[in-house]
Amino acid sequence: MRTLLGIVVFALACSAENDRAAANVEDEGPLVVFNAGSLARPLRAALDTFQLREGIRFEQEQAGSLETARKLTELGRVPDVIALADHEIFPQLLVPEHASWYARFARNRMVLAHTPRSLHVDAITPGNWWQIVLRPKVETGHSDPNLDPAGYRALLVMQLAERYYRQPGLADRLKRAIPARNIRPKEIDLVGLLETGELDYAFEYESVARGASLGYVELPDSVSLGSMRDSAFYATATVRIVGHRPGATITMRGEPIVYGLSIPRRAPHPRLAERFVRFLLSDDGRRVLRANHLDALDSTVASGTDAPAWLSEGRAPAAP
Repeated sequence: MRTLLGIVVFALACSAENDRAAANVEDEGPLVVFNAGSLARPLRAALDTFQLREGIRFEQEQAGSLETARKLTELGRVPDVIALADHEIFPQLLVPEHASWYARFARNRMVLAHTPRSLHVDAITPGNWWQIVLRPKVETGHSDPNLDPAGYRALLVMQLAERYYRQPGLADRLKRAIPARNIRPKEIDLVGLLETGELDYAFEYESVARGASLGYVELPDSVSLGSMRDSAFYATATVRIVGHRPGATITMRGEPIVYGLSIPRRAPHPRLAERFVRFLLSDDGRRVLRANHLDALDSTVASGTDAPAWLSEGRAPAAP
């Protein structure tokens, strides 16, 4: 009897020790973050700050948001946190199989980025930018619509510009003016092409242009996808992109640019991931994002099921 009792006690002790070891692994990381290219700089700053506070290791991997989502859906690679430049990608591709919830946490707007060497840069304005882009020898680029939201947002901007400036056929003319060689996987790839003079102009997020110290043309609110007041006008533009199955497509409709994030269902370190998300969405985290030119939302809105209680209740989290 004593032997049996000893075995039971030993087994329970081992189980408790295993649970503690598992918890320690979850707490130690490394914290793995997959993010949109436009989030590379602000999230790196947030991760550096979190690392100093928590003493943890992290791994950051960036790509176009659609490409990032497909790492989960097609390659089976699961991070601890996924942050994308379009919150609509979550319901379109990731919820409910790969994530049960997502939260909107930042916003942005489209601009036309340039450098001091860009052709006709001294003449370009928010009213004539489309005429400058169509001039001979002007090289303009955007990212790949099937990999990166900035790419399909560039096409949405072209459609909205056609309506706003009352120029029938303008969207097709702008598309034809951008050769395939000027279309790159993600918007951050265009920065180097601008800096080396291979491009004169690029459709970019304002945060990326500011973070790279590029000049840019501020597009009118009705065109930039950056104004909540213009939501109805934005919705008149649509783009079809490649879906998550061969031959399938997804329709992306124009709407104000809002970023989203989530902790995937099979995140390797979910407790550590929640601590980071709590920090990122806290006042301290928002200050870090804003210092790196990303317009963090004052309050976070969650969609889906099983979101952390502090998030689903709409409360601003305190930094851990």
